[in-house]
Amino acid sequence: MLNALGIIPARYASSRLPGKPLIDLGGQTIIQRVVAQAQKSSLSRVVVATDDERIHQHVLDFGGEVILTSPNHPSGTDRVFEAYQKLDLGADVDCVINIQGDEPFVQPAQIDALVQLFAATPPPQIATLVKPVLTEEELRSPHLPKVVIDQRGQALYFSRHPLPYQRQHAPEQWLAHHRYLRHIGLYAYRPDILEQITRLAPSPLEIAESLEQLRWLEHGFRIQTTETNLETIGIDTPDDVARALQFLQA
Repeated sequence: MLNALGIIPARYASSRLPGKPLIDLGGQTIIQRVVAQAQKSSLSRVVVATDDERIHQHVLDFGGEVILTSPNHPSGTDRVFEAYQKLDLGADVDCVINIQGDEPFVQPAQIDALVQLFAATPPPQIATLVKPVLTEEELRSPHLPKVVIDQRGQALYFSRHPLPYQRQHAPEQWLAHHRYLRHIGLYAYRPDILEQITRLAPSPLEIAESLEQLRWLEHGFRIQTTETNLETIGIDTPDDVARALQFLQA
């Protein structure tokens, strides 16, 4: 059985929604719901990585495992790697799963789908999820990155713009003539690869699209994808909180 470690990066500071992990959703905070969902999966261990004492204490209060990390990390990936280092698990870990701290409805089956990829020989360097684009709103939204994959399911490129461009069809007809995929921001890494990618400097494509995974592709790392049809609700704005509460009531 694979030894898969789940790490949930969670920071208090947020330009659009300060204190996001501690917002109450129907009697449980966002971070508490993320932890509970992750614990239902096949992960061997679930740890929150935070730079904030309030989040640290809250996770301890509800019985979760948590590690304090530096407040200076430029990305969640860097925070995940610091937490992994502090756990000092050595070669016992087959893969590290980066679970977004603002996804209170992440599905255990989505996490398990990534973990299962690491049973392959050789295992992937990095893995992530993709989901079919179903609506024009999804296709056009720059907040829902799209991904192009090869015939083995490995990512070729990620973009906030719909890709591919269909020269022979008007944009409003694109969905009818091509199966588009969007990216679900759940990552899994081999531990040695996680260490390597945190040493990389920002790359031109990453800066242009504001998508960290393009840095990894530009440096020659391979990202294996697997498809999910399960939907989640990320929390980035007050409107997202309202939408999540409606989802809970339904």
